[in-house]
Amino acid sequence: MTETIAYFCCVVAFAGFGYKLIQARHTQPLRRMWLLSAFGMCIAGGIMLLTPAMENAVGIEEPIGSLLNLAADLLKIGAMAFAVAFSHSLKLGEGKRIGWHVVLSWTVVAAEIALFLLSGSYRVGEHTAAGPGGLGWFVAYNVVFLAYGLVSLLTFSIVFARFARHADPGPLRTGLWLLVGGGVAALGWTFWDVDDIYILATTGEVDAGEDTLSSILAALSVGLAGAGATLSVWGPALATPFRLLGTYRTYRRIEPLWTAMREAVPGIALDPGPGMPGGVEFALYRRVIEIRDGHLALRPYFDPDIPPVAEAEARRAKIPEARVPATIEAAALAAALVASEAGRRYVPDDVPATYLDEPDIATEAAWLVEVTHAWRRSTVVGRIRDRAREAVLA
Repeated sequence: MTETIAYFCCVVAFAGFGYKLIQARHTQPLRRMWLLSAFGMCIAGGIMLLTPAMENAVGIEEPIGSLLNLAADLLKIGAMAFAVAFSHSLKLGEGKRIGWHVVLSWTVVAAEIALFLLSGSYRVGEHTAAGPGGLGWFVAYNVVFLAYGLVSLLTFSIVFARFARHADPGPLRTGLWLLVGGGVAALGWTFWDVDDIYILATTGEVDAGEDTLSSILAALSVGLAGAGATLSVWGPALATPFRLLGTYRTYRRIEPLWTAMREAVPGIALDPGPGMPGGVEFALYRRVIEIRDGHLALRPYFDPDIPPVAEAEARRAKIPEARVPATIEAAALAAALVASEAGRRYVPDDVPATYLDEPDIATEAAWLVEVTHAWRRSTVVGRIRDRAREAVLA
Protein backbone atom coordinates (compact mmCIF):
# COMPACT_ATOMS: atom_id res chain seq x y z
CA MET A 1 0.00 0.00 0.00
CA THR A 2 2.81 2.41 0.92
CA GLU A 3 4.58 1.70 -2.35
CA THR A 4 1.37 2.35 -4.28
CA ILE A 5 0.91 5.70 -2.52
CA ALA A 6 4.54 6.61 -3.21
CA TYR A 7 4.18 5.75 -6.90
CA PHE A 8 0.94 7.71 -7.15
CA CYS A 9 2.49 10.79 -5.56
CA CYS A 10 5.52 10.49 -7.83
CA VAL A 11 3.37 10.30 -10.96
CA VAL A 12 1.28 13.25 -9.77
CA ALA A 13 4.44 15.22 -9.01
CA PHE A 14 6.02 14.55 -12.41
CA ALA A 15 2.79 15.34 -14.24
CA GLY A 16 1.90 18.35 -12.11
CA PHE A 17 5.32 19.98 -12.13
CA GLY A 18 5.73 19.26 -15.83
CA TYR A 19 2.40 20.84 -16.66
CA LYS A 20 3.18 23.78 -14.41
CA LEU A 21 6.35 24.43 -16.40
CA ILE A 22 4.37 24.48 -19.65
CA GLN A 23 1.67 26.71 -18.18
CA ALA A 24 4.13 29.09 -16.51
CA ARG A 25 5.90 30.03 -19.73
CA HIS A 26 3.67 33.08 -20.18
CA THR A 27 2.68 33.85 -16.58
CA GLN A 28 5.61 33.10 -14.24
CA PRO A 29 9.41 33.62 -14.28
CA LEU A 30 10.63 30.49 -16.06
CA ARG A 31 13.85 30.07 -14.06
CA ARG A 32 11.97 30.18 -10.79
CA MET A 33 9.48 27.57 -11.96
CA TRP A 34 12.33 25.34 -13.15
CA LEU A 35 13.81 25.43 -9.66
CA LEU A 36 10.52 24.53 -8.00
CA SER A 37 9.77 21.80 -10.55
CA ALA A 38 13.26 20.36 -10.15
CA PHE A 39 12.65 20.11 -6.39
CA GLY A 40 9.51 18.03 -6.90
CA MET A 41 10.98 15.88 -9.65
CA CYS A 42 14.19 15.13 -7.74
CA ILE A 43 12.41 14.12 -4.57
CA ALA A 44 9.98 11.99 -6.59
CA GLY A 45 12.90 10.36 -8.43
CA GLY A 46 14.62 9.65 -5.12
CA ILE A 47 11.52 7.79 -3.92
CA MET A 48 11.15 5.77 -7.11
CA LEU A 49 14.76 4.57 -7.17
CA LEU A 50 14.33 2.88 -3.80
CA THR A 51 11.01 1.16 -4.43
CA PRO A 52 10.98 -2.64 -4.72
CA ALA A 53 9.65 -2.44 -8.26
CA MET A 54 12.66 -0.38 -9.39
CA GLU A 55 15.09 -2.72 -7.60
CA ASN A 56 13.49 -5.70 -9.30
CA ALA A 57 13.77 -3.95 -12.65
CA VAL A 58 17.50 -3.06 -12.48
CA GLY A 59 18.66 -5.63 -9.93
CA ILE A 60 20.60 -5.14 -6.71
CA GLU A 61 23.74 -7.06 -7.53
CA GLU A 62 26.94 -5.12 -6.99
CA PRO A 63 27.80 -2.52 -8.08
CA ILE A 64 24.19 -1.75 -9.17
CA GLY A 65 22.78 -2.05 -5.65
CA SER A 66 25.21 0.44 -4.12
CA LEU A 67 24.98 2.85 -7.02
CA LEU A 68 21.18 2.79 -6.77
CA ASN A 69 21.38 4.00 -3.17
CA LEU A 70 23.96 6.63 -4.06
CA ALA A 71 21.86 7.91 -6.97
CA ALA A 72 18.76 8.11 -4.75
CA ASP A 73 20.64 10.10 -2.10
CA LEU A 74 22.12 12.45 -4.71
CA LEU A 75 18.64 13.09 -6.07
CA LYS A 76 17.47 13.92 -2.55
CA ILE A 77 20.38 16.34 -2.15
CA GLY A 78 19.42 17.85 -5.49
CA ALA A 79 15.83 18.29 -4.27
CA MET A 80 17.05 20.12 -1.18
CA ALA A 81 19.40 22.30 -3.24
CA PHE A 82 16.64 23.27 -5.66
CA ALA A 83 14.26 23.98 -2.77
CA VAL A 84 16.69 26.46 -1.23
CA ALA A 85 17.51 27.97 -4.63
CA PHE A 86 13.80 28.50 -5.29
CA SER A 87 13.19 30.09 -1.88
CA HIS A 88 16.15 32.45 -2.34
CA SER A 89 14.98 33.29 -5.85
CA LEU A 90 11.58 34.21 -4.46
CA LYS A 91 13.12 36.22 -1.63
CA LEU A 92 15.90 38.01 -3.54
CA GLY A 93 14.33 38.29 -6.99
CA GLU A 94 14.41 36.41 -10.26
CA GLY A 95 17.64 37.94 -11.55
CA LYS A 96 19.72 37.65 -8.38
CA ARG A 97 22.61 35.21 -8.37
CA ILE A 98 23.00 32.78 -5.48
CA GLY A 99 26.42 31.41 -6.31
CA TRP A 100 27.31 30.57 -2.69
CA HIS A 101 24.48 28.07 -2.56
CA VAL A 102 25.53 26.45 -5.82
CA VAL A 103 29.09 26.08 -4.51
CA LEU A 104 27.85 24.61 -1.22
CA SER A 105 25.57 22.14 -2.95
CA TRP A 106 28.23 20.89 -5.36
CA THR A 107 30.67 20.63 -2.45
CA VAL A 108 28.22 18.45 -0.56
CA VAL A 109 27.65 16.29 -3.66
CA ALA A 110 31.40 15.82 -4.15
CA ALA A 111 31.89 15.07 -0.45
CA GLU A 112 29.09 12.53 -0.45
CA ILE A 113 30.48 10.70 -3.47
CA ALA A 114 33.95 10.63 -1.90
CA LEU A 115 32.65 9.42 1.48
CA PHE A 116 30.52 6.77 -0.19
CA LEU A 117 33.48 5.41 -2.15
CA LEU A 118 35.75 5.50 0.92
CA SER A 119 33.16 3.58 2.95
CA GLY A 120 33.30 0.66 0.52
CA SER A 121 29.59 0.07 1.17
CA TYR A 122 27.81 -2.77 -0.57
CA ARG A 123 24.35 -4.33 -0.72
CA VAL A 124 23.52 -7.42 1.31
CA GLY A 125 19.95 -8.34 0.47
CA GLU A 126 17.71 -5.63 1.88
CA HIS A 127 20.58 -3.89 3.72
CA THR A 128 23.59 -1.76 2.86
CA ALA A 129 26.72 -2.52 4.88
CA ALA A 130 30.00 -0.63 5.29
CA GLY A 131 33.11 -2.24 3.84
CA PRO A 132 36.08 -3.32 5.96
CA GLY A 133 37.36 -0.30 7.89
CA GLY A 134 34.77 1.94 6.22
CA LEU A 135 32.16 2.26 8.95
CA GLY A 136 33.37 5.71 10.03
CA TRP A 137 33.28 6.98 6.44
CA PHE A 138 29.78 5.55 5.97
CA VAL A 139 28.53 7.20 9.18
CA ALA A 140 30.10 10.49 8.03
CA TYR A 141 28.33 10.07 4.67
CA ASN A 142 24.95 9.86 6.42
CA VAL A 143 25.74 12.68 8.88
CA VAL A 144 26.68 15.07 6.05
CA PHE A 145 23.46 14.15 4.23
CA LEU A 146 21.39 14.73 7.39
CA ALA A 147 23.03 18.07 8.25
CA TYR A 148 22.73 19.47 4.74
CA GLY A 149 19.12 18.30 4.46
CA LEU A 150 18.00 19.77 7.75
CA VAL A 151 19.60 23.17 7.09
CA SER A 152 18.29 23.33 3.51
CA LEU A 153 14.73 22.27 4.22
CA LEU A 154 14.50 24.41 7.35
CA THR A 155 15.54 27.43 5.28
CA PHE A 156 12.95 26.55 2.62
CA SER A 157 10.15 26.13 5.18
CA ILE A 158 10.95 29.34 7.09
CA VAL A 159 11.11 31.49 3.94
CA PHE A 160 7.77 30.23 2.65
CA ALA A 161 6.13 30.44 6.06
CA ARG A 162 7.04 34.15 6.17
CA PHE A 163 5.57 34.72 2.70
CA ALA A 164 2.43 32.75 3.55
CA ARG A 165 1.88 34.61 6.82
CA HIS A 166 1.88 37.99 5.06
CA ALA A 167 0.00 36.92 1.91
CA ASP A 168 -3.61 37.95 1.42
CA PRO A 169 -6.21 35.19 1.90
CA GLY A 170 -6.81 33.33 -1.33
CA PRO A 171 -5.22 30.77 -3.67
CA LEU A 172 -1.72 32.29 -3.36
CA ARG A 173 -1.73 32.01 0.42
CA THR A 174 -3.14 28.48 0.29
CA GLY A 175 -0.50 27.43 -2.23
CA LEU A 176 2.28 28.88 -0.09
CA TRP A 177 1.07 27.04 3.01
CA LEU A 178 0.90 23.81 1.01
CA LEU A 179 4.54 24.38 -0.01
CA VAL A 180 5.41 24.95 3.65
CA GLY A 181 3.67 21.69 4.48
CA GLY A 182 5.71 19.94 1.79
CA GLY A 183 8.91 21.40 3.23
CA VAL A 184 8.00 20.34 6.77
CA ALA A 185 7.17 16.80 5.59
CA ALA A 186 10.51 16.67 3.76
CA LEU A 187 12.18 17.93 6.93
CA GLY A 188 10.65 15.06 8.86
CA TRP A 189 11.65 12.64 6.12
CA THR A 190 15.26 13.83 6.32
CA PHE A 191 15.32 13.88 10.13
CA TRP A 192 14.21 10.26 10.14
CA ASP A 193 17.78 9.42 9.03
CA VAL A 194 18.86 9.94 12.66
CA ASP A 195 17.46 6.49 13.33
CA ASP A 196 19.41 5.07 10.38
CA ILE A 197 22.64 6.65 11.62
CA TYR A 198 22.18 5.12 15.06
CA ILE A 199 21.46 1.68 13.60
CA LEU A 200 24.42 1.98 11.23
CA ALA A 201 26.82 3.01 14.01
CA THR A 202 25.76 0.10 16.23
CA THR A 203 25.28 -2.71 13.68
CA GLY A 204 27.44 -1.68 10.71
CA GLU A 205 24.52 -1.86 8.25
CA VAL A 206 21.30 -0.09 7.48
CA ASP A 207 18.13 -0.73 5.46
CA ALA A 208 18.76 -0.07 1.78
CA GLY A 209 15.22 1.03 1.02
CA GLU A 210 12.78 3.42 2.63
CA ASP A 211 10.86 2.16 5.66
CA THR A 212 7.12 2.74 5.94
CA LEU A 213 7.18 6.04 7.84
CA SER A 214 9.95 7.44 5.66
CA SER A 215 8.01 6.55 2.51
CA ILE A 216 4.86 8.16 3.89
CA LEU A 217 6.71 11.39 4.77
CA ALA A 218 8.40 11.48 1.36
CA ALA A 219 5.13 10.86 -0.47
CA LEU A 220 3.41 13.52 1.67
CA SER A 221 6.18 15.98 0.86
CA VAL A 222 5.83 15.41 -2.88
CA GLY A 223 2.05 15.55 -2.70
CA LEU A 224 1.89 18.81 -0.73
CA ALA A 225 4.63 20.52 -2.74
CA GLY A 226 3.01 19.43 -6.00
CA ALA A 227 -0.40 20.62 -4.81
CA GLY A 228 0.99 23.99 -3.74
CA ALA A 229 2.91 24.54 -6.96
CA THR A 230 -0.02 23.57 -9.20
CA LEU A 231 -2.84 25.14 -7.18
CA SER A 232 -3.50 27.67 -9.93
CA VAL A 233 -4.22 24.75 -12.29
CA TRP A 234 -6.65 22.70 -10.22
CA GLY A 235 -7.67 25.20 -7.54
CA PRO A 236 -10.47 26.94 -9.49
CA ALA A 237 -12.03 23.62 -10.49
CA LEU A 238 -11.94 22.39 -6.89
CA ALA A 239 -13.22 25.69 -5.51
CA THR A 240 -16.50 25.45 -7.45
CA PRO A 241 -17.97 22.42 -5.66
CA PHE A 242 -16.82 23.78 -2.29
CA ARG A 243 -18.46 27.12 -3.08
CA LEU A 244 -21.70 25.39 -4.08
CA LEU A 245 -21.59 23.24 -0.96
CA GLY A 246 -21.15 26.35 1.19
CA THR A 247 -24.01 28.06 -0.63
CA TYR A 248 -26.30 25.09 -0.03
CA ARG A 249 -25.30 25.02 3.64
CA THR A 250 -26.19 28.72 3.97
CA TYR A 251 -29.48 28.07 2.16
CA ARG A 252 -30.41 25.41 4.69
CA ARG A 253 -29.21 27.39 7.72
CA ILE A 254 -31.56 30.31 7.03
CA GLU A 255 -34.48 28.01 6.23
CA PRO A 256 -36.07 28.18 9.75
CA LEU A 257 -36.24 31.99 9.57
CA TRP A 258 -37.60 31.86 6.02
CA THR A 259 -40.25 29.33 7.07
CA ALA A 260 -41.43 31.58 9.90
CA MET A 261 -41.56 34.55 7.53
CA ARG A 262 -43.50 32.59 4.94
CA GLU A 263 -46.08 31.48 7.53
CA ALA A 264 -46.51 35.07 8.69
CA VAL A 265 -46.54 36.57 5.17
CA PRO A 266 -47.44 33.79 2.69
CA GLY A 267 -47.22 36.10 -0.30
CA ILE A 268 -43.43 36.46 -0.13
CA ALA A 269 -42.77 32.98 -1.52
CA LEU A 270 -43.53 32.07 -5.11
CA ASP A 271 -43.68 28.39 -6.01
CA PRO A 272 -40.30 27.62 -7.63
CA GLY A 273 -41.36 24.14 -8.71
CA PRO A 274 -39.68 20.89 -7.67
CA GLY A 275 -35.99 20.97 -6.79
CA MET A 276 -33.88 24.04 -7.50
CA PRO A 277 -34.54 24.93 -11.15
CA GLY A 278 -32.08 27.83 -11.14
CA GLY A 279 -29.41 26.08 -9.12
CA VAL A 280 -28.48 26.48 -5.49
CA GLU A 281 -27.03 29.98 -5.91
CA PHE A 282 -30.25 31.26 -7.47
CA ALA A 283 -32.25 29.45 -4.75
CA LEU A 284 -30.25 31.24 -2.05
CA TYR A 285 -30.78 34.55 -3.88
CA ARG A 286 -34.55 33.94 -3.90
CA ARG A 287 -34.58 32.96 -0.24
CA VAL A 288 -32.70 36.10 0.84
CA ILE A 289 -34.98 38.34 -1.23
CA GLU A 290 -38.07 36.63 0.17
CA ILE A 291 -36.87 37.12 3.75
CA ARG A 292 -36.24 40.78 2.96
CA ASP A 293 -39.74 41.09 1.49
CA GLY A 294 -41.17 39.48 4.63
CA HIS A 295 -39.23 41.90 6.79
CA LEU A 296 -40.64 44.83 4.82
CA ALA A 297 -44.17 43.45 5.09
CA LEU A 298 -43.81 43.14 8.87
CA ARG A 299 -42.67 46.76 9.35
CA PRO A 300 -45.88 47.90 11.09
CA TYR A 301 -45.50 45.16 13.72
CA PHE A 302 -42.01 46.04 14.92
CA ASP A 303 -42.12 47.45 18.45
CA PRO A 304 -39.67 50.41 18.58
CA ASP A 305 -39.06 49.72 22.30
CA ILE A 306 -37.69 46.21 21.68
CA PRO A 307 -34.15 46.98 20.31
CA PRO A 308 -32.85 48.87 23.41
CA VAL A 309 -34.36 46.24 25.71
CA ALA A 310 -32.81 43.43 23.66
CA GLU A 311 -29.43 45.16 23.68
CA ALA A 312 -29.49 45.56 27.45
CA GLU A 313 -30.49 41.92 27.94
CA ALA A 314 -27.81 40.74 25.54
CA ARG A 315 -25.11 42.60 27.41
CA ARG A 316 -26.35 41.33 30.76
CA ALA A 317 -26.21 37.82 29.33
CA LYS A 318 -22.58 38.52 28.26
CA ILE A 319 -23.25 37.65 24.64
CA PRO A 320 -20.07 38.25 22.58
CA GLU A 321 -19.99 41.76 21.15
CA ALA A 322 -19.91 40.48 17.57
CA ARG A 323 -23.23 38.65 18.11
CA VAL A 324 -25.12 41.45 19.84
CA PRO A 325 -26.47 43.12 16.63
CA ALA A 326 -27.81 39.80 15.29
CA THR A 327 -29.39 39.08 18.69
CA ILE A 328 -31.14 42.48 18.68
CA GLU A 329 -32.39 41.91 15.13
CA ALA A 330 -33.62 38.41 15.97
CA ALA A 331 -35.40 39.62 19.12
CA ALA A 332 -37.13 42.45 17.27
CA LEU A 333 -38.20 40.04 14.53
CA ALA A 334 -39.45 37.43 17.00
CA ALA A 335 -41.60 40.05 18.74
CA ALA A 336 -42.85 41.34 15.37
CA LEU A 337 -43.95 37.84 14.34
CA VAL A 338 -45.91 37.51 17.60
CA ALA A 339 -47.49 40.94 17.05
CA SER A 340 -48.34 40.09 13.44
CA GLU A 341 -50.11 36.92 14.50
CA ALA A 342 -52.13 38.90 17.03
CA GLY A 343 -52.77 41.80 14.59
CA ARG A 344 -51.14 44.38 16.85
CA ARG A 345 -49.56 47.26 14.98
CA TYR A 346 -47.04 49.70 16.43
CA VAL A 347 -46.41 52.05 13.49
CA PRO A 348 -48.25 53.03 10.29
CA ASP A 349 -48.04 50.82 7.20
CA ASP A 350 -45.99 53.38 5.31
CA VAL A 351 -43.12 53.56 7.85
CA PRO A 352 -39.79 53.88 5.97
CA ALA A 353 -37.75 50.71 5.59
CA THR A 354 -34.75 50.39 7.90
CA TYR A 355 -33.32 47.13 6.58
CA LEU A 356 -29.74 46.64 5.39
CA ASP A 357 -28.58 49.26 2.90
CA GLU A 358 -28.42 47.24 -0.30
CA PRO A 359 -25.71 44.74 0.67
CA ASP A 360 -24.64 42.05 -1.74
CA ILE A 361 -26.34 38.67 -1.44
CA ALA A 362 -23.34 36.95 0.16
CA THR A 363 -23.09 39.62 2.88
CA GLU A 364 -26.80 39.58 3.62
CA ALA A 365 -26.94 35.77 3.60
CA ALA A 366 -24.11 35.66 6.15
CA TRP A 367 -25.99 38.20 8.28
CA LEU A 368 -29.20 36.18 8.07
CA VAL A 369 -27.34 33.06 9.20
CA GLU A 370 -26.36 34.90 12.39
CA VAL A 371 -29.88 36.23 12.88
CA THR A 372 -31.39 32.78 12.34
CA HIS A 373 -28.99 31.24 14.86
CA ALA A 374 -29.96 33.84 17.48
CA TRP A 375 -33.65 33.57 16.59
CA ARG A 376 -33.58 29.80 17.22
CA ARG A 377 -31.14 29.44 20.11
CA SER A 378 -30.70 32.68 22.05
CA THR A 379 -32.29 32.73 25.49
CA VAL A 380 -32.49 36.52 25.20
CA VAL A 381 -34.64 36.20 22.08
CA GLY A 382 -36.75 33.55 23.82
CA ARG A 383 -37.46 35.82 26.79
CA ILE A 384 -38.43 38.76 24.58
CA ARG A 385 -40.69 36.50 22.51
CA ASP A 386 -42.43 35.34 25.68
CA ARG A 387 -42.89 38.94 26.86
CA ALA A 388 -44.35 39.88 23.47
CA ARG A 389 -46.88 37.07 23.81
CA GLU A 390 -47.83 38.24 27.30
CA ALA A 391 -48.18 41.83 26.01
CA VAL A 392 -50.56 40.95 23.17
CA LEU A 393 -52.67 38.80 25.51
CA ALA A 394 -52.91 41.51 28.20
